[in-house]
Amino acid sequence: MSNPDNTSGDISKKGVYHAPWEKSFDKLLTPFEEFIHRQTTSGLLLIGTAILALLLANGPLASTYQHLIHTPVSLGIGSWTLEMSLHHWINDALMVVFFFVVGLELKREMLVGELAEIRNAALPIGAAVGGMVIPALIYFALNPEGDMARGWGIPMATDIAFAIGALALLAGRVPKSLITFLVALAIVDDLGAVIVIAVFYTDTIALGPLAMAGGLAALLLAFNLLGIRKAIPYFIVAMFLWYALLQSGVHATLAGVIGALSIPAVPRYDPELFSVHMKELIQRFDASHQPGKSIMTNEKLRGVVQSLENGVHSVETPLQRLEHIWHMPVAYLVIPIFALANAGIPMELASLGDTLSHPVLLGVALGLVAGKFIGITGASWIMLKLGWAVLPKETRFTQIAGVSLLAGIGFTMSIFVAQLGFNEREDLLLVAKTGILAASIISGVAGFIWLYLTSKPKKTGN
Repeated sequence: MSNPDNTSGDISKKGVYHAPWEKSFDKLLTPFEEFIHRQTTSGLLLIGTAILALLLANGPLASTYQHLIHTPVSLGIGSWTLEMSLHHWINDALMVVFFFVVGLELKREMLVGELAEIRNAALPIGAAVGGMVIPALIYFALNPEGDMARGWGIPMATDIAFAIGALALLAGRVPKSLITFLVALAIVDDLGAVIVIAVFYTDTIALGPLAMAGGLAALLLAFNLLGIRKAIPYFIVAMFLWYALLQSGVHATLAGVIGALSIPAVPRYDPELFSVHMKELIQRFDASHQPGKSIMTNEKLRGVVQSLENGVHSVETPLQRLEHIWHMPVAYLVIPIFALANAGIPMELASLGDTLSHPVLLGVALGLVAGKFIGITGASWIMLKLGWAVLPKETRFTQIAGVSLLAGIGFTMSIFVAQLGFNEREDLLLVAKTGILAASIISGVAGFIWLYLTSKPKKTGN
């Protein structure tokens, strides 16, 4: 048990607990700082799980690893059953939560973030479009026809966790506005990937389930317009929406984005009413407090604490609260599990030369490394020259070029699109994954070195 008097030596007030995690009470993080911190940690965790997946796929446990991820898993209620491999459950079901958080981030950015004002949003939006179009064109130029052409969407995506994690390592040398620019660019990039998945990676459409999905999406919108703030109704409808999309042929993970965009972004309390209410509750808290008596035996005090909690939840928007709740399990559980199931690429040294010269690998690698650099840097230069956008505060154009290299880290989204494009061609999928892995390493290292050399350490005051 923690000592309520003094355990750490740095604070000696009686009645204050000093367990290490409780110090977070004194550390105030903005939502953006919390977002960056978790993305950075998630990026490091992704590196670890990707390496583990590679070791499993190329070591003595390779057959066990492949058998495990392809194990059939069924879900049934009465006569109804749904059976998919573990790999498909991860990609088609678990990743819905990832897309849900992507949707929440996108909505927040459009309402109050960098994408809320056109003057600030113009550069990351234009850069993101350039960073999607040029990589796709490079890939398509090398793979213009046949099954290989289906991979054109792979180099369009940027892995936000990896890219921000790499940039955060340079936090002492680059301005915060550059990190904000990368976040906005990556979120627009994710939106582009979602649209590409919905429009171009849907082979067949079943109109009945699609109509049902449309009705469920309309129901989610009605919940929002009616002012329903509880999350449970949205989650229940989103689950049925996921199943309807799964049966329709449209990729089911889009249910996460649709569900997120329907979440209310308006709090129940305005700040003034919240302040008045909290002050009254604190007065009641002080009046009900009995020194030496545990809060568990003080019913009045417990009631006040519960009211305080309810008040805090009411001044938060449901969107803000859900993003806070779900960001950690997605960053530390969902994405690493996805990486573990998808980054296991069998490496055969005998055929490595053929793999490295394969048009799919070249299209993916050149699209991510060169395409992202040319597309983002070129689009940014054009927009700045024409006066359509302005550089982020304290940021130089050479730093934008460095970020364009980091944007070539495609990992999560690129692998996801590769799974869709080459679902029926395991040989092409392995080549594409190899290209994604190689390009992500090259882009990450090159972007880090570029920014390190072109950015000076920040001056700190005395």
